[in-house]
Amino acid sequence: MKHAFAVVLLSAALPCAAAVEPMFRGGPSHAGIAASDAPREFRRVKWTFPTGNRVVSSPVMHAGILYFGSDDGSIYAVQAATGRQLWKRATKGPVPSTPAIAGDLLYATSYDGHLYALDLRNGAVRWKFATAGERHFEAKGLHGWTPAKQTFFDPFDVFLSSPVVVNGSVFFGSGDGHLYALDAATGQLRWKFETGDVIHASPAYANGTVYVGSWDSYFYAVDAATGKQKWRFHAGEDPVIHNQVGFQSSAAVVDGVVYVGCRDSNLYALDAATGTEKWRFNNAGSWVIASPAVADGKVIFATSDSALFHMLDAATGKPLAKQQSKAFMFGSPVVAGRVVLQPVLNGTLEARDLADGALLWEFRTEASKANRGWALTSEGRFNLPLIFRSNSGEDGILGLERQLGIGSIFSTPLVEGGTIYVGSTDGNLYALE
Repeated sequence: MKHAFAVVLLSAALPCAAAVEPMFRGGPSHAGIAASDAPREFRRVKWTFPTGNRVVSSPVMHAGILYFGSDDGSIYAVQAATGRQLWKRATKGPVPSTPAIAGDLLYATSYDGHLYALDLRNGAVRWKFATAGERHFEAKGLHGWTPAKQTFFDPFDVFLSSPVVVNGSVFFGSGDGHLYALDAATGQLRWKFETGDVIHASPAYANGTVYVGSWDSYFYAVDAATGKQKWRFHAGEDPVIHNQVGFQSSAAVVDGVVYVGCRDSNLYALDAATGTEKWRFNNAGSWVIASPAVADGKVIFATSDSALFHMLDAATGKPLAKQQSKAFMFGSPVVAGRVVLQPVLNGTLEARDLADGALLWEFRTEASKANRGWALTSEGRFNLPLIFRSNSGEDGILGLERQLGIGSIFSTPLVEGGTIYVGSTDGNLYALE
């Protein structure tokens, strides 16, 4: 994000549905490949399920049931075919994390500082684990906001770390600065690994290693069995206004390479075994919050305030395609057959062609169409002077609320059986086809 107050091989053989697991980004490596093809033409909204607050969480599916969190503090189970609620479980804080499912348990983190293990059948709490407590990233004079000596929490720190479950262990990050490993059956602590700041990125797993970035601007590779650091990679620093610093993006680990975005405006490709930088792609000050998708020999990602949709050669980082979107993108792309689905914060979901990123269609929430407070221009871009009215920290926080009022989409789309499921800050989970 450049401005102080602006937010910011598929080919012939497609991956089979069995490769997609019910957790963030479709499995432990977070490659971002869907279970089935997305439609190349949009037909209709199949159903809409309302919650009591914004839905930043991404849905997962198991046995025809959708599971997701809401910032109303609840975790929901909803019938995929009809949108009928089966159960909900209240926590004591917002749930902007994506659940993970293993066996008969669902795992999700809440802003109340707990990881919950719930019974899939009825949402009953089997166990919960207390961290040292959640918090947002914060800094003095954040984003150049005034007063410069005031500590502000970052309102753009919207996600919580989503758990990944592998070989009987649950891994997740916390606002207390630790990466945790728990016994998946009992919740007993196996180890915790300390970093220098908040971890709200979601850990990825590959070949016995857990990969995660922290707001301390380091990206870590940690031994999954012992919790010992294998390597760490230092990204950019911004000690003055703390704008170009920290990892919000979650990594994708594919073919021995870690692909991850950073708020220092780079998309990095790192050797998974050593942490050696293979290449980086700079985005001229625009944050890379979205988690990259990797498919068809391409790395696919989007940027914040420059609103660009990129396709890079996975081996070299060479640009293959670039498309201009209308608004900031924090949500992560998903490859569904020959279609890439990209969430946008102006309340739209874009469907783009995997070949060149060309726009095929877009869905727009009713809140986006209503355009409360004229947050959007007639072209669907953010009307920044009306949203962020001054450079004060208070107005920066209020500005994000004005932005979210138009049904922004942070949620990563899920595609099952040709139907797309995605959440919005208008409080709804949508089923689209």
